[in-house]
Amino acid sequence: MADGFAYTWGTTPEERAVPFPDDRSDDACSERLWRGVSVAAPPAIVFRWLCQLREAPYSYDWLDNGGHQSPRTLTPGLEQLAAGQIVMSIFRLESFEDPVHLTVATHAGGRGARLFGVLRVTYWVRPEAPGRVRLLVKLRISHAAGFLAHLGNAALAWGDLLMMRRQLLNLKTLAEAHARGRPSIAPETPAPA
Repeated sequence: MADGFAYTWGTTPEERAVPFPDDRSDDACSERLWRGVSVAAPPAIVFRWLCQLREAPYSYDWLDNGGHQSPRTLTPGLEQLAAGQIVMSIFRLESFEDPVHLTVATHAGGRGARLFGVLRVTYWVRPEAPGRVRLLVKLRISHAAGFLAHLGNAALAWGDLLMMRRQLLNLKTLAEAHARGRPSIAPETPAPA
């Protein structure tokens, strides 16, 4: 496991040392990536925005959402979570605790798993101070075998950093606007010309 920027963006060594919700004993043989961002909003609001991942990825819509804009207001009903629900089109909701965490995973035969292997991703809303949280993410990767998978594995940390950084920053902007009672907007970086 590498400790470089692409593997640990936005997190501290102390945060990476703390057990995450849904850590399992078989995670020890998985590669791990961490992501983190501070959000000036209460846990319930940040968690509610995480529920929106059931509908859209909130990263670069022109690249990973078919050009459709991820919703900038909360979609009623998405907070009604149940194990097995589809999240960001390639994951299934594995477990959750409102307003603490949600864990999603690809399955062995799914689209994402064919290229990258089985991914388990936990989003953890960790209170930092009143009205402020750390939104931490831990990816656990059980790599796929084969030539294409080997190429995908080499690019996964950097590609994930690019996409998840945008996702977390968009969710941060939306949650903070919501906490201030303002219309929710989160302009993403435009497509390259």
